[in-house]
Amino acid sequence: MKSLFVSLTVIAAATLVGCGKNETASSTSAAPAAAAPAAPAEMPDLKVAIDPTYEPFTFKTPDGKPTGFDVDIAEALCAEIKRKCVYVEQVWDSMIPGLQAKKYDVIVSSMSITEERQQVVDFTDKYYNTPSRIVVKSSTPFTDIASLKGKKIGVLKGSTQEKYAMGELRPAGVSVVPYEAQDQVYLDIKSGRLDGTVADSVEVTGGFLSKPEGQGYGFVGPVLNEAKYYGSGVGIAMRQGETQLKDELNAAIKAIRSNGTYDTVSKKYFDFDVYGD
Repeated sequence: MKSLFVSLTVIAAATLVGCGKNETASSTSAAPAAAAPAAPAEMPDLKVAIDPTYEPFTFKTPDGKPTGFDVDIAEALCAEIKRKCVYVEQVWDSMIPGLQAKKYDVIVSSMSITEERQQVVDFTDKYYNTPSRIVVKSSTPFTDIASLKGKKIGVLKGSTQEKYAMGELRPAGVSVVPYEAQDQVYLDIKSGRLDGTVADSVEVTGGFLSKPEGQGYGFVGPVLNEAKYYGSGVGIAMRQGETQLKDELNAAIKAIRSNGTYDTVSKKYFDFDVYGD
């Protein structure tokens, strides 16, 4: 029995060794499986600051969604750089502090490119340029700025229009009243607490003059576009030093200007060339 057991054990061992060798040889000769290609990294959302009180550039639909020329341009640019726009509402005079605090990545909300702002933020190339105007009752006698002495004029706090009003109207005896939002200015004009405003000519037409509450009001004086107050057009603001993002957005602005997207968006809101000079 012992001899038979030993013989059987030896045979079994040989068989197992033989099988193991054959498996190893087979495994060694097989071609390695190809590695799956790595999935492309998903680009992070682009957080976009807006002040939705500035029709037709930035405002809300009845169901609360942000819309307007600025928003549509932001969407077109995000499509070009393959990022999703996520909107962050911000009152106007806190726009730049919020950007510096990294609450969002960019400001796409009709912010003019001025030397003063360029001290603290970077801008893309312009994506539109429209002038400002003074608006008062159509019956107001007007010959020059001095004829507005004693009037109360509301302006958006932190805006280029406020800078103009403080620099030109206040010295002429006009009372300049800053507001957190432009639509608040229109409410106070309607209620009689203000005599008028200084605002972007396109915005004040769409947001006030074309509406029932704007009846009886109109432009006085010349077009306002002095560079020392109004800069060189509207651009996208971002934190200083973000060169790659700036280059990407500048390339995207050029792309939508050349491929027809910009014109499609513009014609949705305007019957003139909003890009300007």
